Amino acid sequence: MPAAATAANAKSPTANLRIRTSGVKVTRAIVRTKIIERAIAMNLTLDVIRDRLNARSPRRGAKPHAREAAVAAILAPGGASGGWDVLMIRRAERSDDPWSGQMALPGGRKDPLDADLLATAVRETAEETAVALSGGQLLGELDDVEPSTPHLPDILIRPFVFGVGVKPPIRLSDEVAGHVWVPVHELPGWATQEEITVRGSLRRVRGYRVGDALVWGLTERILTPFLELIR
Repeated sequence: MPAAATAANAKSPTANLRIRTSGVKVTRAIVRTKIIERAIAMNLTLDVIRDRLNARSPRRGAKPHAREAAVAAILAPGGASGGWDVLMIRRAERSDDPWSGQMALPGGRKDPLDADLLATAVRETAEETAVALSGGQLLGELDDVEPSTPHLPDILIRPFVFGVGVKPPIRLSDEVAGHVWVPVHELPGWATQEEITVRGSLRRVRGYRVGDALVWGLTERILTPFLELIR
């Protein structure tokens, strides 16, 4: 869930290679990396992702007085690039939203009428994006996450992973300013560390640079373990 920033990209093996080698060798190294990433992405079926998610026990938070919320990581076929894309939204600018304007996964707080947090993820996704999810599309769950800074609400967030056969049409609510389908296999290469201003203070954060947007905070802490799980 994030903001604007001054880039200071984390160094990767490819970045180091650029410094030490000629342009031809760099190009070959990048091409080889892309071929490997594409091959991994092509072999990563929804069944494989489901098996990896279900082979582990997600960590559950123990904060009895915290508000509960849920988000949906929706995977859809990536088209010509192969692999899977994940749906991300940019939250609208709102004074009553502590994550105003940031990149996020669809979701929100549990309603008293929700049967459980899975129902919360499905309902909130439909309200924010008009994407109708079903239990049959559920692949698994990730670790609960909670804010790490005291000025944010006391809330416990449960991420659910869904897989769909085609990219559904998106119709955004007034709580959402935009959306983008992000190639999952590209995200590790977009990892970065940047300085951003949060409530008047300069902070250095980990995240993913997706176009002109920085994905950081709770959303980065949800995505990173997922990426490690499916690599």
